[in-house]
Amino acid sequence: MIRVGDTHVLCTASLEPRVPPFLKGAGLGWVTAEYGMLPRSTSSRMRREATAGKQGGRTVEIQRLIGRSLRAGVDRVALGERQITVDCDVIQADGGTRCAAITGGWVALRLAVNKLIKAGDILSDPLVDPVAAVSCGIYAGQPVLDLDYPEDSEAGVDGNFIMTGSKQLIEVQMSAEGATYNRDQMNQLMDLAEKGVSELVSAQKAATNA
Repeated sequence: MIRVGDTHVLCTASLEPRVPPFLKGAGLGWVTAEYGMLPRSTSSRMRREATAGKQGGRTVEIQRLIGRSLRAGVDRVALGERQITVDCDVIQADGGTRCAAITGGWVALRLAVNKLIKAGDILSDPLVDPVAAVSCGIYAGQPVLDLDYPEDSEAGVDGNFIMTGSKQLIEVQMSAEGATYNRDQMNQLMDLAEKGVSELVSAQKAATNA
């Protein structure tokens, strides 16, 4: 369970001795993700996507983001031909759910890989660098780290920053919601994001005894 303020996400990782058809025989592992929000994770009840018969566009976009973010920290050759599926279920949402899912998802992935190593199923650690994510934005004219829902909904600029523990960028999503921004402001948010990710990586390592 990852708790970032009032955002709570349950993350689990499941090992499977198979890979998607497009990877069969390639000697590469695969990490993928699924993401969902419980009906009362928000202030008013939201409908279960299962009752609608399909996932919404936001859900598909977020779970693809989680999957490709986590894969950026994985040596897929060392993982071998197996798949790890990381499930991220939002129990309570107060902004930054995708960032919390990525950060907590890495912890679940680390614990799953630790089991493989302990069992002797893999020879070397396939997790080469921790992956964490944090939101930053400009709220009331000031750069803010880890926006909650009220800040996020009124932010002039909103961004999600996904990085490795060594501060390599995986993905940056920034948009002008109510006001444009300049290079200096972008750099301020990048600096805040680096600070936030460093703190998150320390928490990840503490949670996994890494």
